[in-house]
Amino acid sequence: MSDDTIVTGLAPLQQYLDQLPAKVERNVLRGALRAGAKLQLAEARRLVPVEKGGKHAGALRDSLRIRTSSRGGVIKAIVVAGSKLAFWARWVEYGTAAHFIKPRNRKSLFLAGVFKEGVQHPGAKKKPFMRPALDGTVPAAIAAIGAYIRNRLATKEGIDVPGPENA
Repeated sequence: MSDDTIVTGLAPLQQYLDQLPAKVERNVLRGALRAGAKLQLAEARRLVPVEKGGKHAGALRDSLRIRTSSRGGVIKAIVVAGSKLAFWARWVEYGTAAHFIKPRNRKSLFLAGVFKEGVQHPGAKKKPFMRPALDGTVPAAIAAIGAYIRNRLATKEGIDVPGPENA
């Protein structure tokens, strides 16, 4: 996130949120954070490297999802990458160092028609997609969060919240 991002209207918004019951506030904030995370999810899906062909083609892109939680009064919405099928998400994001691969339960590996006791993997260059997606969508996500809160409070709770242009 760049240092020149300016967010206005947070104080009046917090004032309105303080008037709401805790359950309503938690539900409104969870939905608002999800609205902001949807933008980050879309950008991450656009940026993720997709394997062409093979049985895992698109598995990493398909594993991207939003997870929300609420514990101890802290509400979170995060974009998550990886699954049992696409377990290599962090390797793509951060890369890997060169390393030696050896079999765990056997005496040798069978690669390219040859049995070997192990192979030297050269490592993999990082191809970040999650961090650039976050960095590129922060201003739009903040705007989406504010718009969601204003819309939700106006439609379901009957509270008129001024927009950032009125603050």
